[in-house]
Amino acid sequence: MPFATAEDGTQIFYKDWGSGQPVLFSHGWPLTADAWDPQMKLMVDNGFRAIAHDRRGGGRSGQPWDGNNLDTYADDLAAVIETEDLHDVILVGHSTGGGEVTRYIGRHGTARVAKLVLLGAIPPLMLKTEANPEGLPIEVFDEIRQGVLTDRSQYYKDLSAPFYGANREGSTVSQGTRDEFWLWSMTVGIKGAYDCIKAFSETDTTEDLKKVDVPTLIVHGDDDQIVPIVSAGAKSSKIVKGAQYKVYEGAPHGLAMVPKYAEIFNKDLLEFARS
Repeated sequence: MPFATAEDGTQIFYKDWGSGQPVLFSHGWPLTADAWDPQMKLMVDNGFRAIAHDRRGGGRSGQPWDGNNLDTYADDLAAVIETEDLHDVILVGHSTGGGEVTRYIGRHGTARVAKLVLLGAIPPLMLKTEANPEGLPIEVFDEIRQGVLTDRSQYYKDLSAPFYGANREGSTVSQGTRDEFWLWSMTVGIKGAYDCIKAFSETDTTEDLKKVDVPTLIVHGDDDQIVPIVSAGAKSSKIVKGAQYKVYEGAPHGLAMVPKYAEIFNKDLLEFARS
């Protein structure tokens, strides 16, 4: 299995499929690269090279005590890109992964980047502040921390409902998909999972978004119960110059794995990559 070595020596696992222009996928919390398998296969079947890594702290990557923050996540991503010497890469980030790829651009620039896709992504800031009144109060994230610390197995099973919109009438997400969510989440060490909550909720990526100078597609579901659209996609689309902004009516946070919405996203992703 391929690994990239981070600056602190942590081993970052990644899967590398196919050949052609590289598309690098970054997953959300608290999942792994496997969450992107359907989109990776789609891209390879259509002549692209697909790469996805397990964020430090979970999956097949190392579980260091330190470094569970957006700066280090971005540098880990850079390690993968540099290990494979990727150029003209299309970065695709979901949720926390959207913050990761955005911070990568903020710290490493776009010399190796061709395009950017943000899906249900956390930028610019999830936390409610005086300057960001649309955000979520700190108590929401404290509850997530408590859930991870006390009974993370049950917490992840419960979280899969709002994540995929299973708590909405007419939901088409399967129990199998919810079980996958639990399985992937349980591979994440409790320290990495806990620290990442602060990383995805309190990190302001506004200045990183301002540095984006490549074609960008921003996709967000208007029924996202995890990363509310008003504090995320709606704001990011106004910061990134020339960004394409698509709102999926009724779509949940994990829309890329929910029938109907996944089909729309896959079509939009492929069209954007080819454009």
